[in-house]
Amino acid sequence: MWYVYILRSLPFPEQEYTGATANLKQRIADHNAGRSQHIAKYAPWQLIWYCAFSNKITALEFEKYLKSHSGRAFAKKRLIKDNI
Repeated sequence: MWYVYILRSLPFPEQEYTGATANLKQRIADHNAGRSQHIAKYAPWQLIWYCAFSNKITALEFEKYLKSHSGRAFAKKRLIKDNI
């Protein structure tokens, strides 16, 4: 299984991060341990949404969509109900 996920920074709730992985628990632990330099300054992170996919290609395509302008709007409107 592959997972597409959205994280929210606890100290900076306006910061969200979208990613994809085959091991969701490990990936969140890596983010919170600062192993992703791009977003380490916003740690710790809380998982606010995820979806499982049966294959990697579909998951990566959906991750790419969620990172687009229209995908971010879709996520805010349909996936993340507790908007800031």
